[in-house]
Amino acid sequence: MSVNVIRKNILFEPDASRVIARFLFTTEERSMELITRVLALSDNAQHETLTHILRDFSKRHRSISRIFEKHFHQILYLFLKLGIDLHTLTTPQKVLIGAYFTMEYSNEAAAFFNPSMMEDPDQSELAAGEKRVIISFRATGEGHVSSVVFRSGIIDANNDIVIDVSGKMLESPEHVKNHIYHKESFSRKIQEMQDCNSAAYSLMMAKLTDTFTYEELKRYVLETTLQVQDDSQSLLLLNEVMWLASSHYEINFSLDTAISERVIFPIADTEKKGIEDARFVRFIDDDGEVTYYATYTAYDGVTILPKLLLTKDFYQFRVLPIHGEVAQNKGMALFPRKINNKFAMLCRVDGVNNYIAFSENINVWREAKLLQTPRFSWEFVQMGNCGSPIETPDGWLVITHGVGAVREYVLGVSLLDLENPAKEIGRLSTPLLMPNEKEREGYVPNVLYSCGSMIHNGQLIIPYAMSDHASTYATVNLADLLAELKNSKV
Repeated sequence: MSVNVIRKNILFEPDASRVIARFLFTTEERSMELITRVLALSDNAQHETLTHILRDFSKRHRSISRIFEKHFHQILYLFLKLGIDLHTLTTPQKVLIGAYFTMEYSNEAAAFFNPSMMEDPDQSELAAGEKRVIISFRATGEGHVSSVVFRSGIIDANNDIVIDVSGKMLESPEHVKNHIYHKESFSRKIQEMQDCNSAAYSLMMAKLTDTFTYEELKRYVLETTLQVQDDSQSLLLLNEVMWLASSHYEINFSLDTAISERVIFPIADTEKKGIEDARFVRFIDDDGEVTYYATYTAYDGVTILPKLLLTKDFYQFRVLPIHGEVAQNKGMALFPRKINNKFAMLCRVDGVNNYIAFSENINVWREAKLLQTPRFSWEFVQMGNCGSPIETPDGWLVITHGVGAVREYVLGVSLLDLENPAKEIGRLSTPLLMPNEKEREGYVPNVLYSCGSMIHNGQLIIPYAMSDHASTYATVNLADLLAELKNSKV
């Protein structure tokens, strides 16, 4: 028996017209020359230039003058170097200077892919059989820098999705570094990342209190840097300390933004080259409290760091790194509830096989157990998950990806035991979805990929990306799929 897959006639494509206003900086020397040129303009020329800029860009961004002024404040130290008294500058001058340190970035111009679908926290004012959903995407623009963006819509009784009209004024959040660090866990993560035999490590540990803030850590690092400035190994460790610390933060979006206007763009040094493949899951705690978590991969151009994103309302987010020996590779996916009083996570420690891990702490993962190895020809190169497991009465449903010959990515399905998910009880012997002629052409050919599915009206809803360029979704009858899995041989 083969499982019938219905591909839906909807396409989520990149939209180059959606832009965010980013801080632009070259070098200190060039920046100081630029400031000098702007201030050398006559008052009339400054006024005309600013008027022209605001006329051109105020309709493309919400509160663009506030953004310009924010970027001005990021270069305050340059005015001290230039000997310019900030009190002598008017607000229009600050806004004008900030405009020259701003660039537009089309964050989804290159690709709009790797979707993850979840139930919206707001399920009000819906007809029978309808569900409001949020879909996250990995969007990439110039330089292939990845960010997380969202769309919202309603799935009807026929499992057709009507997507809400997307807002055009994209909003980057305010960055708030107000995390409280704990010395014990922080030092343990540093030991995992670096050789701690350098002089800087012992000096830093002597300075750190049991708990400390980001600003306190910056001061300790500066003090230690002055003590070991001729020790290259120590300086490397201190860079890693600040790299790790910057990966903890909170972000907040304005309440007047639509969810399609909120962009989670790389903020920390750990993710400056991209936030990749967020796997969102609606997590229900033992007391019934709901939190939306997403595991994702932060990339700085050299090193990857698994991280955890959490929110209650998609306006306020917390970000923190995932610690432990298991946090070494891409593709971690959290189960939607605790199992036997522990958090559970799918992961791929070695880049080839699927593993499962359990922990009492949601962002500390020490040990993992081998769960699945490639068995069929279409998964010989490697296996991975395509999002968090989905709970059914018959077991945990896991959408997998398998990589076969010619690096073709296909989607498969497995079933794990409900009480003991470390036990696989079913696996499809043939792919559920393979790229067809239309889907196999794109930025990365022959790749189907997903970061999270859901169940609605007795159907498995699978959003998926096509060749790392655009996305769509398909539906599968859940009862038929489970019957096939229960009859499969493991």
